[in-house]
This record gives sequence, C-alpha cells and structure tokens, in this order.
Amino acid sequence: MPNLNQLSDEALVLLLKQEDVDAFEELYNRYWDKLYAAAYKRVRSKETSEELVQDFFTSLWLNRNTVQIHSSFEGYLFTSIRYLVLNHLQKELVRSTYKEAIKTDKVDNSTEETVMLNDLVLNLNKEVEQLPIKCKSVFELSRREYKTNKEIALELGISEKTVENQLTKALRRIRIGLNGLMLSLILLLTI
Repeated sequence: MPNLNQLSDEALVLLLKQEDVDAFEELYNRYWDKLYAAAYKRVRSKETSEELVQDFFTSLWLNRNTVQIHSSFEGYLFTSIRYLVLNHLQKELVRSTYKEAIKTDKVDNSTEETVMLNDLVLNLNKEVEQLPIKCKSVFELSRREYKTNKEIALELGISEKTVENQLTKALRRIRIGLNGLMLSLILLLTI
C-alpha cells in the first residue's frame, strides 16, 4: 500500500468511501489546522472553532458513503466550514437578540399574556405526555434536563442518530399540537 501522505485528496476520498480509517486520519491530519484557522478567523473562539471542525469531520466520517464532492476536496472542506460557521453565528445572533429583549424587558407581563403563557405551558405538557415513551424520554432529557445528544444516547443505550430522530419526531408532534395556540400567543406578543 502506498504511503498515504503521498496520495492526492481525491485518492484519499475514494479510500474513505471504502471505509479506510487511515485515509480518514490522513485527511483529518492534513486539514484540521487549516479548517481550525478558517473557523477561528470568523468566530474568534478557540472552543467553538475546535467544535465546528470536529463536527465537520464527524459528519464527514458518518456520511463517507454518501458524500458527493463536485469540486476539489479542499474547496468542499472550506465551503462546509463556512456554512457551519454561518449557522453557528446565526444561532448566536438569535440567542443574543433574545437575551437583549429580556434585558430591556420588551416582554410585557400583562394578565392576558400570563394567562396565555400558562395555557401554552399546560398544553405543551399535555403534548409531551402524549408522545410515545421513547420520544418522551429523549425530549425530556434534552429539553428539561439540558443533556446533549451524546449524553442522551449513552444514558438510553441508543445511537446519537436515533436521539436526533426521536427529537425531530417529538418536536414535530408538539409543534402540530400547539400550532393554533402558538399563533395566538405570537400575535398577542407582537401587538
């Protein structure tokens, strides 16, 4: 077998698709620092940059059989990191906007809003109780005990993908169940 560090990216990707862990490691070692630098340049956080790069490589390994690269592998890498960074920044913007809204007390706690919020919480709890057992367990560990998907998977003895699927299923069912009530609350809060 040829020395992996002498192979082209494309050759390594072909080996990766054949489940070659060494080829994956070579790509990881070849590009980790460059991707970290690209992420850090935008988010200015060591931990966040490391997490984004790890997320990318985890996704690459998990999707190694289905990944389609239409340009150069290096182009694919940097485009992927750019999208992960943008997604992260968008989430941070939403969080900071929400925190700022709470700080400036834009939420008026009138009696009507309090009643509507209490109705929402009551209906949310009813919807959660109606979830299938597995879905309910995953939802409660995630949203009420603030555990990560990895922690939930370990605790329940299931894969992280199953945790993601169960959360998606739970959120979809809850969203459908609360649709009318949420719309009323949103309209009330925006008036």
